[in-house]
Amino acid sequence: MKINERKVRLTELILRCLVCALALVAAILIVTDTQVREIFTIQKKAKYTDMKALVFLVVVNGIAAAYSLVHVARCVVGMMKGSVLFSKPLAWAIFSGDQAIAYLTVAGLAAAAQSAAFAKLGQPELQWMKICTMYGRFCNQVGEGIGVALLASVGMVLISCISALGLFRLYGGNKAWQSSPSRW
Repeated sequence: MKINERKVRLTELILRCLVCALALVAAILIVTDTQVREIFTIQKKAKYTDMKALVFLVVVNGIAAAYSLVHVARCVVGMMKGSVLFSKPLAWAIFSGDQAIAYLTVAGLAAAAQSAAFAKLGQPELQWMKICTMYGRFCNQVGEGIGVALLASVGMVLISCISALGLFRLYGGNKAWQSSPSRW
């Protein structure tokens, strides 16, 4: 059964590394995106700070990247020591942190996607124009950042499932993870 435990721990490590990298790439794509448009000799610069949902997405991705980096170090230390390094309070802390970050990434992604939809489609009833017709390159790069943030968010949800498995196996009557045979 230790082989299964190792596979789960390796999967967690790989996912945390991916989430760290993807969240960082998403934040960089959005932060570095600008486009200047000249309208009747007036220059207007589109940047991510013009949309508060994008600012929220950048902050959330930065938090997710830093959080994942800390847990990558924890996973590496745990794998090097060869012990699970799990107590119930630590398992609860990891589970709670993973859940919070997963919910934050999903919330940031939803807010940014909704704002991106308004930028792409406009809102004729409110006389909001389609911003992406004027700032096409800006919208494309933001779309790429939102796509990468989606991958990071899915990774974070998978990590929260793994941490739930780690927590609830400490409480369950089914000790399949341990080497002792079941009593049934």
